[in-house]
Amino acid sequence: MTAAVSPVTEIPALAPERAFAFFAERLGCQADPADVHGAMRDGRQDFTLVDVRAEGAHRKAHLPGAISLPLAEITAERVAGLPSGLLVVYCWGPACNGPTKGAMRLAALGREVKEMIGGLEYWVREGWPTEGRRPIDPSTAGPADLGLVC
Repeated sequence: MTAAVSPVTEIPALAPERAFAFFAERLGCQADPADVHGAMRDGRQDFTLVDVRAEGAHRKAHLPGAISLPLAEITAERVAGLPSGLLVVYCWGPACNGPTKGAMRLAALGREVKEMIGGLEYWVREGWPTEGRRPIDPSTAGPADLGLVC
């Protein structure tokens, strides 16, 4: 009798060196909200935050210091006016592929870019501050407060 194979082991894990390369590549394209917040809190922000949601959503609430650059406005002309260095893009949350599309467009225009996983939703869930007309109170925030517009 053969031992049953679980769905976890049905496809074998990669060799450690291939797994390392895979995970390093993922981290080269992603930023964790906790790392972004920690760098900002500790005065080590060496990147620019870019909010790819609609301008109205950005005006309502956004990460501290984030630049508004909606997806439809990512053009060579607009990108030329952005600060040099790494750009970290975000949208409202993990169910939105706006930051992935934005990061892809920015990379196509020659910019170094990472996507902040979790977006504004996970930033707020952690209780970190926002800016805008209506900064979000994490203790009472609901979906309408998160500017669910890409």
